[in-house]
Amino acid sequence: MAIQDDIKSAIAEALPGLSCVIGWGAGPEALRAAPLFMRDAADVDKFTAGFLAVNNPALFLPSLKGAKVGLVVKGCDARSVGQLVAENLVSREAIHLIGYPCRGVIDMDKATAALEGRCEPGEVKGLREENEDIVLDAPGGEIRLAKKDVAADKCARCRYPNAESADVFVGEKAAPVVERDDYADLAAFENMALDARKAFWEKEMSRCIRCYACRNACPLCVCRDHCVASSREPHWLTQADGVRDKLFFQLIHATHLAGRCTGCGECERACPVGIPLLTLKRAFSRQVEGLFGYTAGIDRSTPPLLTFKLEEPAIKEREW
Repeated sequence: MAIQDDIKSAIAEALPGLSCVIGWGAGPEALRAAPLFMRDAADVDKFTAGFLAVNNPALFLPSLKGAKVGLVVKGCDARSVGQLVAENLVSREAIHLIGYPCRGVIDMDKATAALEGRCEPGEVKGLREENEDIVLDAPGGEIRLAKKDVAADKCARCRYPNAESADVFVGEKAAPVVERDDYADLAAFENMALDARKAFWEKEMSRCIRCYACRNACPLCVCRDHCVASSREPHWLTQADGVRDKLFFQLIHATHLAGRCTGCGECERACPVGIPLLTLKRAFSRQVEGLFGYTAGIDRSTPPLLTFKLEEPAIKEREW
């Protein structure tokens, strides 16, 4: 891809003044990319972008304090960086952002379902992108999949496909997929009866293995060394394996991300049992956007739940 070569050129130009540049390279199999830390020209040659560039590189920033690093970022990745900066968790001056227009990323669960009966994902030897399709080199011959059929759900409601705050932007900016998020996925869930909603979450949480991959993959969950899941002073959460305890942890996690979650979906992607965790995060995000008019990673003001006002314009509690 021409844009990939242009991104490589931007990385090579910036690299001498940086400790490293974080992007994506080949993963454990053809359908997966993996984070790539580029420190020299040989590493830059391994860089890849496009439909498989799923992982959010902003995850690594809090652990790299004191170093000047570069990141290759999509729109949602750049929002995560912006939110970390807004909360003074990282220094913007220590980060060099190389942005590009994102046109969607793969959902491996959808890809696995689309390949069922044809081949296993691990059997795919390679792939290429052709406009709105990906073409897989499979044992029985080429398999063509429409990107829209195997793209992550978040991509269908993307308002910010471009890394707006990038120091260098490569390529022609992409148009937003939607102008506003109508939260149709939440509306469908909330139309269910309360008993049905309760049963839904009890079933989902019964599958949770409390591996904390959701927490560890979240770029805004920066207190994992002092997480309520492992703290013994105070002792907020037990290690019991019941649905109640699992749901309690997930609600705490979602609450801590209220007004901070950028919708990158890494929590849900990392979950080994496929729990729809982004539904919880989006429910909180909708409330914060509605009450405070704040969009995480876009607004540069102090996040509303990290500050205090005697009276919020949209709440007016003195009139109650």
